[in-house]
Amino acid sequence: MNHPPTQPTRLRVLVILGEGGHTVEMIRLVDLLGPKYEYAYMVVKEEQLSEQKIRIPGPVYRCNRPQWKVEPTWKVVLRYLRLTWQSLWIVLRVRPHVVMHSGPGLAVPAALLAKKLLGAHIIYVENGARVRHPSRTGRWMYGRADLFFVQWPELQEHVFPDAIFAGLLHG
Repeated sequence: MNHPPTQPTRLRVLVILGEGGHTVEMIRLVDLLGPKYEYAYMVVKEEQLSEQKIRIPGPVYRCNRPQWKVEPTWKVVLRYLRLTWQSLWIVLRVRPHVVMHSGPGLAVPAALLAKKLLGAHIIYVENGARVRHPSRTGRWMYGRADLFFVQWPELQEHVFPDAIFAGLLHG
């Protein structure tokens, strides 16, 4: 019995956009990777500019901001619990093969859920603003991400020796 040839599944990439520099870096990386992949984007509900910067289309999923700059710990915990449920819904909807992000706090639950539940790979890029001192998210993702990139050699030399130095994404 002959079966019709099946179309190969395009690699699904969940790109998590933060705000400001996080978005700029991820949009630049998506541009470098090009349209051969199927992209979906996760952005903060309260932020409108990130979605406007997307040049390679894909569905956009919104979630609540995990925390504001100064909040009591109990509020942050509640916000992260809500974000984890929202991330679970997004991950199950997108079913990504890869989760790519550059450090916004909202990315951690989605990346770890996708890896644990679906076997997705995590690509983490430490934010370019981090020259000598790692971000909290970078410390969390180091050892958990399948590919961990830094944009400054100082971070690789002194903080993340197993990271890949790839140079700056912006500009």
